[in-house]
Amino acid sequence: MIKHFFLFRHGETTYNINGFIQGQTNNSILTPKGIDQAFQVGLRLKKYPIELLISSPLKRALQTSQEVLKSFSSLPFLIDERVTEVNVGEIEGLHYQVVQEKFKEKYTAWRSLDEKYLDLSFQGGESKRQVRTRIFNALNNYAKNTPHSYIAIAGHGIMITQILLSLNQAVEEVKNGSIIHLSYKDEKWHFEGFITD
Repeated sequence: MIKHFFLFRHGETTYNINGFIQGQTNNSILTPKGIDQAFQVGLRLKKYPIELLISSPLKRALQTSQEVLKSFSSLPFLIDERVTEVNVGEIEGLHYQVVQEKFKEKYTAWRSLDEKYLDLSFQGGESKRQVRTRIFNALNNYAKNTPHSYIAIAGHGIMITQILLSLNQAVEEVKNGSIIHLSYKDEKWHFEGFITD
């Protein structure tokens, strides 16, 4: 039996447009453009028989989920901390310019697609390997232990890029409102592509 997962990044946020590092900070909310992007995600997902919507607990993901739900008459909704964004510790909430001044070399390495930096983390934060483990624990749980075959998940940029990288998809950035399609069959994950229409 094949299961289908549709993971999408939240819409544009106030932190996105003002240049702040988000991580697990929870003060960032959707802009008007972000609200529209979130609604458009719902319209694109409506073409699939989605049976369950799961969201990160962060405000920006929850707001995006609420817009997506407007496209469905009735859809079970869960919040799961395992699909939240990466914790970037000491740089959370800092302006990008400050991060460049204080942590430029480390931040560049941390954002690199090179697997040798998988265990790099900022003080008090997670490594990308830890993020992958956390997220795939959740994905595997839903793939194996729920009856649903079509599941949508509201998530975050780094979280989704780490899934893609683990599946040999070298994507540097997942834009706000983007949707990726994964399939799960015979205990293996496959990247099916981006949902663009």
